[in-house]
Amino acid sequence: MKRSAAKRYGTSAVSQTVLPATGSPRQTAMPVPAKPARYYLKPGELFAGEEAALVKTVLGSCVAVTMFSPRCRVGSLCHSMLPSCRNENPCIGGCQDGPRYVDCAIRRMLEWFFSLGINREEIEVKVFGGSDMFAGPRGPEYKGIGRQNIDMALQTLEQEGLRLAASDVGGPRGRKIIFKSYSGEVFLKRLNRAEFKQ
Repeated sequence: MKRSAAKRYGTSAVSQTVLPATGSPRQTAMPVPAKPARYYLKPGELFAGEEAALVKTVLGSCVAVTMFSPRCRVGSLCHSMLPSCRNENPCIGGCQDGPRYVDCAIRRMLEWFFSLGINREEIEVKVFGGSDMFAGPRGPEYKGIGRQNIDMALQTLEQEGLRLAASDVGGPRGRKIIFKSYSGEVFLKRLNRAEFKQ
């Protein structure tokens, strides 16, 4: 699997919570360059690359999942918009729209790690986003798209036997995250509604 086309972005965000990688790398796949590549991930895109990169995205009700291998020091990030594809035909993994859907994106990321000889037990997973930013009708059965995305992410991770290392999900605020593909670290900034731009 190759990463989807992503635009470069300028300077990284300031003011962040850092969610570090767990454990120490056992093997370095490649040296980290002084200036890692920088990408901005738009909704419905997925990054999976062996290059050292800083990948930024901005989340509202969408969900981002990061995966990282401490042994090989490679990572992947998706920005998914909807819980699941409603296509009646079985997914064969070649659809361009796959990263739009939480369950499909997670499985594609996992397949990419498998293609590098990385076992699921080695993969460190984090989940972000799924906010409920906009007012609307509420009732006892109400479950907004953000909550649906979170539930699907957690359900798919459990089905695939992946362990969740950290998460920051739900609530009324958007999030800006920067993922270091070579270390697994995630820099997080919660956004006020006025700051939120997608």
